[in-house]
Amino acid sequence: MPVQAGTPYLPWDSPRDATRLLRYALPRQGFTHTYQSNGYGMSALSESAELNVWCEDGSLVWFEGSELVHHPIDDPAGAADRIAARYRHPESSQEGHSPTNSVREPTV
Repeated sequence: MPVQAGTPYLPWDSPRDATRLLRYALPRQGFTHTYQSNGYGMSALSESAELNVWCEDGSLVWFEGSELVHHPIDDPAGAADRIAARYRHPESSQEGHSPTNSVREPTV
């Protein structure tokens, strides 16, 4: 099937590909452990028990609290930004601790 002039380039042609692009965008937001599952024309991505994303009718879909969020499938970076704003957990504070302030006993 020929592509008409002016048709936007979409770097995905299946829910699996769209979810993969989101999976590649999430590490830039600090999400390092994501899991993707594909099958039966559907794809889902999980980061934790709190965050599960799937493709539905041209959208990336997830829950924010009790609200179902639909984000355009052709904007995985924007979806990653929105997910990070809601689900990024602050790193535990290690205030006052520095590896260079460690005290070592001299060895004899």
